[in-house]
Amino acid sequence: MNDQQLLRYSRQIMLPQVDIEGQQKILTAKVLIVGAGGLGSPASIYLAAAGLGQITIYDDDVVDLSNLQRQITHHTSDIGSDKVISTQQTLKKINPEVNVIAVNQRLEGKQLIKEVKEADVVLDCSDNFNTRFAINAACVTQKTPLVSGAAIRFEGQISVFTHGTNNSPCYNCLYTDTGEEMQNCASNGVFAPVTGIIGSIQALEALKLIAGIGECLTGRLLLLDGLSMQWNEMKLVKNRQCPTCGE
Repeated sequence: MNDQQLLRYSRQIMLPQVDIEGQQKILTAKVLIVGAGGLGSPASIYLAAAGLGQITIYDDDVVDLSNLQRQITHHTSDIGSDKVISTQQTLKKINPEVNVIAVNQRLEGKQLIKEVKEADVVLDCSDNFNTRFAINAACVTQKTPLVSGAAIRFEGQISVFTHGTNNSPCYNCLYTDTGEEMQNCASNGVFAPVTGIIGSIQALEALKLIAGIGECLTGRLLLLDGLSMQWNEMKLVKNRQCPTCGE
């Protein structure tokens, strides 16, 4: 690290759990983010600010006026622009050193497998079940850690799945793939700070996994009730009959 990097990341480096070694791991890490919306925005901002080496972000949507209430990488002047390009521009303003790869397409099929294989950590910031199950299956196959978040109305949830370590369950152990579409913000609404809270925790969990510090949320599901400001925790166990990761 050069003098500018030592100064920029000094507040992280002074933490004994991180130190120079942990920051160096962050500087060379690659993270894949699927979704540049309410969760992907705060998650990508904190990852870029923390000095992550490479952020690859996929989304095939454009910025709409209704997005601006919670999708904080986008601005009024970005309406009509590709979300990934708007996000890339914002992240580069925050930290020009971060390599931000913006891909304006839905991530699926062989490309999904390729991107998951190349990433150190994957953040699922999508808003539909089909994508979530596909990301989970790819992460199980490639044994890539997955940080999964969701937010709707005043509620949020987050967990980490690390297939191959700590007897981790996978997303399919938690939710059954029925082929039905999940509820989303467009039809049910969402309170803006809830997406900020969950997205920020996704960034925190990703950085912990990369630096090898603390205890991640493997085997635990955090549930937020924003109206009462209460957190609940559920213990998750691996489903031996799971169609994705079971025996």
